[in-house]
Amino acid sequence: MDINASIIDQRLSGVQDEIREQAQSELGINEVVRLKSLAFVYLCVKTMLDLDMDEAFDCLTEGGGDFGVDAIHLTEEIDGEFSVTLFQAKYKTKLDGDAEFGENAINAMLNAIRHIFDPSAELGTINARLLAKVETARSMIRDGYIPRVRAIACNNGSKWNANAQAAIEREGFGEQVSWEHVNHDVLINILQKIKPVDETLRLIGKAMIEDMNFSRVCIGRINVSEIAALMKTHGEKLLQRNIRSYLGLHGNRVNEGIRATLRSDHPSDFYFFNNGLTLVCNDFSYNALQGGDYQIKVENLQIVNGGQTCMTIFKTLEEMSAQDRPTPESAYVLVRIYKLPKDSEDMVLQITHATNSQNPVDLKDLKSNDEKQQRLQNSIEELGFNYRRKRMDTPLRASDITSGVAAEAILSVWRTAPHQAKFLAREHFGKLYDTIFSDALNGAQTVIAVLLYRIAENRRKRPAANDPVFVRYASCFIAMQMGKHLLQAMNINLANLDHRNFAQARLLTETQSDTYFTQASTDIQEALDGLYGKQEISLQQLSATFRRGDLITRLDEPSKRGVKTNEPTH
Repeated sequence: MDINASIIDQRLSGVQDEIREQAQSELGINEVVRLKSLAFVYLCVKTMLDLDMDEAFDCLTEGGGDFGVDAIHLTEEIDGEFSVTLFQAKYKTKLDGDAEFGENAINAMLNAIRHIFDPSAELGTINARLLAKVETARSMIRDGYIPRVRAIACNNGSKWNANAQAAIEREGFGEQVSWEHVNHDVLINILQKIKPVDETLRLIGKAMIEDMNFSRVCIGRINVSEIAALMKTHGEKLLQRNIRSYLGLHGNRVNEGIRATLRSDHPSDFYFFNNGLTLVCNDFSYNALQGGDYQIKVENLQIVNGGQTCMTIFKTLEEMSAQDRPTPESAYVLVRIYKLPKDSEDMVLQITHATNSQNPVDLKDLKSNDEKQQRLQNSIEELGFNYRRKRMDTPLRASDITSGVAAEAILSVWRTAPHQAKFLAREHFGKLYDTIFSDALNGAQTVIAVLLYRIAENRRKRPAANDPVFVRYASCFIAMQMGKHLLQAMNINLANLDHRNFAQARLLTETQSDTYFTQASTDIQEALDGLYGKQEISLQQLSATFRRGDLITRLDEPSKRGVKTNEPTH
């Protein structure tokens, strides 16, 4: 028995309990064997993509007509591209850890990629959950966005064989599709408790070292081979405070540029082209009598900016070694090492935020200590709900509201920007932060927005038999319209929704949810009819319509539908 395979198998018992109810209600899965297989897919998705529990489950598409795709995740468009991650998982009850990921399974993934990303290709019969995501991807492709595909083959055994690899290479997808194998060893490596990294960094040439404000700073340069060795030894342990997961060598322009420079005839240019690395540690020491070429001994080392650079250096040098190409000895990278006091967690977050803010990142964690978030938490707790400002790995209760869900709900329901709520999540805690979390926002408005959003989201995941097809694409729009009908029923505008009438708003939301949902669906159907007439609308058109927000102007004309005007508070 493989020890890591056994540990993952034990962990799946708890995972099954975590997803059992959703598996039954959303996917119709309750058999023991299928539930365990689903739990493995869920664990792989949650771990590899670093998603919240609901986000991870929403990616699952396993079941009849899944087209060989057990889970799919789409990102927003950035710089004309979007990323799609496909999972296929094979879980064996035998825990020896040596069963190969099958050649047939690889062929199924190849077939799925061949069809999913060609908007004109026939899909055949696939389940509605997968179809909604596929048509979203296809509508983005038709709008001119380029998909970057990450195919992840998961099992509790070994990698696919040479025949399967040959099939991948024959397909000719090139760098647009990257392939990864994830098994029990990979999962354990990521899930294991992080131990402090104590290391020695060998700098080259002169360096500046200075004590300031009870801290110490070192600025110097280091050979890329040192970085590669560091990543080979410690890997993800060094990146726990880095707010970006590794984006891969392919499909990311910055990482491709890093690799190209290292492999070029002028690797010495690397130092001038790269922004460098930012490292934090609890302490570092060096021989102050030397004039240069310092060996810096660091305690509890973490990379807070430059994780992409470090992983790309490691992958590129590993690739070059496999091709018997020499290591680029003249390639160096700028490094900044900050020794910070042990009680300086806020300073670490601020450094991480500042040094990563030049590129779009998930800022939820970095905003968690913002005064608005703390104030909102207090207001929500007074209403009997729990506001999770920071990410936690414990299951969500019905009374828990995460900051991410709150942002999407508020932007949909009260800020009348449902398209931005669904497709600009990366900006919810960036450019849209002050719009969403305005000074006038209170706990009552937040909770009601989330309750309405949950109703619409639950119908998206589990639509009723008589629900219109657009329900799978329009949850944020439906939540927006439900909010308008609620305020109309209460005969108030948004500014007057607060703790004093929260009980009434909550009661109406819970008892009249079906009525509001039906009214909202009717609003949207009328708006669609006004936009397209009686012509048939394809799923790709529907997806594009709700992504672009073409209906918002029509839905903002309340007099045509008898909805009272309620100006949002900004």
